[in-house]
Amino acid sequence: MQATRIALAAAAAALLMSTGAQAAEEIVIGASLPLSGPLAGFGAYQKWGYETAVADVNKAGGIAIGGKKRPLKLVIRDDKTDPNVTASNTETLISREGAVAMLGSCTPSLVNAGALVAERRKVPLVAGCDPLGAFKSVRKWSYAWALFFDEGDLGSAPFKMMADYGLQTNKKVAILHDNGPDGQVVGGQIWPAVAKAGGYTVTHSASFPVDAQQFTSMINQAKADGADIALVDAIPPQGIAIRKQMAAAGYQPKIIVVEKGAEPEQFAQALGALADGVLVGGYWDPSFPYPGAAELGKRFEAEAKQTQSQHIADSNAAAHVLFDAIAAAGSLDREKINAAVARTDKDYVVGRVKFDAEHASRIPITLMQWQGGKSFVVWPKDRANGKLLFPVPTAK
Repeated sequence: MQATRIALAAAAAALLMSTGAQAAEEIVIGASLPLSGPLAGFGAYQKWGYETAVADVNKAGGIAIGGKKRPLKLVIRDDKTDPNVTASNTETLISREGAVAMLGSCTPSLVNAGALVAERRKVPLVAGCDPLGAFKSVRKWSYAWALFFDEGDLGSAPFKMMADYGLQTNKKVAILHDNGPDGQVVGGQIWPAVAKAGGYTVTHSASFPVDAQQFTSMINQAKADGADIALVDAIPPQGIAIRKQMAAAGYQPKIIVVEKGAEPEQFAQALGALADGVLVGGYWDPSFPYPGAAELGKRFEAEAKQTQSQHIADSNAAAHVLFDAIAAAGSLDREKINAAVARTDKDYVVGRVKFDAEHASRIPITLMQWQGGKSFVVWPKDRANGKLLFPVPTAK
């Protein structure tokens, strides 16, 4: 019996040592994502994009460190769409999970919260899903990097589209935006400035908290002003509510743009025919001539059984940028990885990624439009894969 117990103890010890050695061989990457809360729709796409990139690298054997290939281990924590949780998760992933580098969350409030922790801990963080103006305005970054669109491009896109297509409106604009970082920049600053420069009149501009639910008074004001153009910047639950309340109030603008909120498929699913004609800024589609774009879109739809989203692309690209940097560094030294990220100059699934002095890589803007439950690129014309629906169909 004694010999048996000793043998079992030895076997258990060997197993523990083996498991520990195996774990030590893994390259730990952390990510805090909004898997619940108002931005859960975005987080689900990001999770898929990150996990797919990890799976592809591991399928090829992992990343060579010191001449030996080691697998990646992605550890994801739910930030519940709360910046405070994002910051806490980032600290935990670095200090307890041993993450050598981080992948970002989504939207400025979440990405920047995690980036500030990574910055303090001197850990490289690569993110998509953070408009570049909001990202660059926080501080001069040393360890955080963002690849996404610029708010100036986003804000001017609807007006450029109207000019390119020669759309006839009364040039009256109603702006409704949340008081979050990007809502204030796009809705509070860029849209009014671009409208004025283009000869449009902003008849009504209203700001609301990110947890607001009732928008009837501001919608009725926009209707009373007769604004043909409604520009909205809000998260999905609010974007959905605003579109429903527009219909209930009988407000029928010719053009409706809903930034942020109209991007995920949940927007169209919740609204049905009311989503038809709604525009949202975009930056990626499987039809674009980028390496692996078509394949990524097909892969997502086959695996997830739902329509692809552009967020599978910026997250997948951000992950591969980071993994390529680790491979180029050939080391888990964070300073060497960070230096390798800075040298990035390569075509990815979102196009060319090359960071500027402010740690930002710009992705060109497009405009997407919901039609029959699917989103189509309708501008610029040379990238369009669908015909612009104008004016917005009458709500029924």
